[in-house]
Amino acid sequence: MSRIDRRSWLKGAAAAAGGLVAAACDRLTLNPTVQQTLARAEGLTRRTQRALFPRMALAPEFSPEDISPDFRANGTINPQDPAYVALREAGFSDYRLVVDGLVERPLALSLADLRALPARSQITRHDCVEGWSSIGKWTGARLSAVLEAAGLKEGARFVVFHCADKLEPTVDERGRYYESLDLEDAFHEQTILAYEMNDAPLPVAHGAPVRLRVERQLGYKHAKYVMRIEAVESLTPIRGGKGGFWEDRGYEWYAGI
Repeated sequence: MSRIDRRSWLKGAAAAAGGLVAAACDRLTLNPTVQQTLARAEGLTRRTQRALFPRMALAPEFSPEDISPDFRANGTINPQDPAYVALREAGFSDYRLVVDGLVERPLALSLADLRALPARSQITRHDCVEGWSSIGKWTGARLSAVLEAAGLKEGARFVVFHCADKLEPTVDERGRYYESLDLEDAFHEQTILAYEMNDAPLPVAHGAPVRLRVERQLGYKHAKYVMRIEAVESLTPIRGGKGGFWEDRGYEWYAGI
C-alpha cells in the first residue's frame, strides 16, 4: 500500500471510529469485551507503525506555495472560560504555560520565555478525522526543549495537555479539552508548541496563544489553547482514563498517520 493510500485508509478508519462515538447509546460499543478488543487492536496498530517507520521519521513538509488560503478552524474557536477571556483581552501578556507533575523543575513560561527556547518552523498538512485536510506553516518552541528545561523524573511516561476550551457545559473538568502523548512523540522533532501560524501570531480560532502540533497524528491530537503540561506515569487516573477528551468518548488514543 502506498504512503498516500495508507494515510487515506487511516483517515477513513478514524472517521469510522468517530461514527461509533456518535452512536453513544449503541450497546455494542459500550460492551467491555468489545472495548478491550479495540484497545488491543490499537496497541497493535501503534507497535506496527513504529516498527515500520523509524522513530525520527518526519511527516511530509511542503512549500509556501502549498499553504491553504483558507485553513479551516475546527472545534472551539473562541473559548468563553473567564480566565481565558481575561488573558485574551490583555493580549496574552499575562499568559503562563505551567509545566508540572513528574518534573524536577516546575515551570511557568510566558510567551517571551517560549520564544526564547529552541524553535522550529514547518509547513505541514493537518488531517482531520472528519475527512478534510489543510496545509499551514507553524512556528513554535520544541516540546522537547520545554520538557528538558523542566527535567522529567524517572517515572514520567506521558505528558498531558490541559486546555482552556470546554466542549461540554459541565460544572467540573470533564467537559474541558485535554490530550496526551507518550515520550516518543513528545520528543519528536516536529512536535512543537506553536505560537505562530503562517508567519503571524497564532489566531484565537486556531488555538492562541499556544497549541500543540504533533504532525504524525490526526487533528484531534493537536490540542488548542494549551494552559498546562503535566508529566505523569499513567493516564488512568485522569478524567475518563483514556488520555484525551475524544478518547474518553471512544476515539483511539494513538491517531498515527
